[in-house]
Amino acid sequence: MKNPKLSLWIRQVDDNTSIIDIQGEITSEAEDIFLRIFDQLVSHPIENILLNFSGMSFMNSSGIGLLITLLRRTKSNDKTLLAYGLKDHFRQVFELTQLINVIRIYRDEQEALAAVQNA
Repeated sequence: MKNPKLSLWIRQVDDNTSIIDIQGEITSEAEDIFLRIFDQLVSHPIENILLNFSGMSFMNSSGIGLLITLLRRTKSNDKTLLAYGLKDHFRQVFELTQLINVIRIYRDEQEALAAVQNA
């Protein structure tokens, strides 16, 4: 299997919120690393997981399927999944696939963090 063209970093914002910074491509090649990191994160006693898409350069249908898997795992672990930093093209993909109806999307990190702190 080729190495995925994806880098992920986890930032702990506070006791209830972590951010996954995404850099690169979300495809089937990235599934193993993304799920491994995500599963580590949902095992922690946090409430909110924010996906920072500002560094995402590509996402295909396998990547959309991966996001649906992340959403299911988030809900089954009583966590909230939010996202920010989507470029216009990817925002349109979220609208077309109806992901925008199940993952709260924010313009930037500041707006997303304000939303979770005011929830």
